[in-house]
Amino acid sequence: MLVDARALQGPSARRGIGRYAAGILGGLSELGFEFSVLVDRSLPDPELPSGVREVFSTRRRWHGRLAGLEDAVALREDLRRIRPAIFHSLHLTLPRGAPCPVVVTVHDLIPWAFGGWRMLGERFRYSASRRLLPRAELVVAVSESTARDLRRLARVDEDRIRVIPEGLDRRFSPRPGAAERIAARWTQERPYFLFVGALDVRKDPRGLLTAWAVARAAGADCDLLIAGEPGRQAPPSMGSARMLGKVTDEELEDLLSAAACLLFPTLYEGFGLPALEAMGCGCPVVAYRNSSLPEVMGDVGALVPNRDSAALGKAAARLVLDPKARRAAVDGGLARARKFTWPAAAGRTVEAYQGLLR
Repeated sequence: MLVDARALQGPSARRGIGRYAAGILGGLSELGFEFSVLVDRSLPDPELPSGVREVFSTRRRWHGRLAGLEDAVALREDLRRIRPAIFHSLHLTLPRGAPCPVVVTVHDLIPWAFGGWRMLGERFRYSASRRLLPRAELVVAVSESTARDLRRLARVDEDRIRVIPEGLDRRFSPRPGAAERIAARWTQERPYFLFVGALDVRKDPRGLLTAWAVARAAGADCDLLIAGEPGRQAPPSMGSARMLGKVTDEELEDLLSAAACLLFPTLYEGFGLPALEAMGCGCPVVAYRNSSLPEVMGDVGALVPNRDSAALGKAAARLVLDPKARRAAVDGGLARARKFTWPAAAGRTVEAYQGLLR
């Protein structure tokens, strides 16, 4: 069994795909499942769990938009050399032909589902892998929403798709003393709304500002903090919002634990890990009702009509001004988050592997 662990290296390690890779590999290890991994020797060695039996290395010339095209050919040669019983790619990259069954986890098809000219580069980067998806013996979708996109946009047969939701790292839990540490780290003593992630068009940064303004007009006197690197698509200005830039996991846990709520006006998600991490830290979530978010949030927090930023702001204000509503959102979110675990995700993944070997 060979698992592609390259998502633990380079820029991907700091993104959602890196969290997924660390979570699923850790979950497999926790279950006592032994496996080998593939890493890129041109990048720093990743931290690997104890269940790794052997580490195989490869090297890529390209790590940007040409990476998928190179991988389609190079992965085929890697698999011919290693000869695993099964190969599992943890992100959308596939070999053009393989001597073994191939499993691929698809987090989203946002470049095609959301579309637009700003996604042109991503569509080019993953074009080969998208075309190869129907050939994979098994496609793991992280949500029912992504599974629908696989059927609709990639023509993957229903019987090849398994929906296995992501898990939540146990470290994302309410942190006592978080407000005091936030005040010391950023001199932030006033209550605040939090947004986490890049300010891409898909995350509706204009809607975020509108929601904040509406919430303040409704009486929720909160600042807006934005955690994460803004990204190339960010607007030139986010007004008086505080841009924190890149934060550590510990800082993110504190920020979530002390926030009035997570304002999450995303227009499309493959899974919605920021919402799950917020709920795990006892932070209520206010988001648009679209894509996978109803699956992750259930009836917890507040889901408002898609693109209705005014409704988003009103819902956020209610969580600040109504203690009963806030308590229900916090308690419900904590209970909801506990349902998403990496050992459970890993267990269902192992069952999928076993189905291929029967």
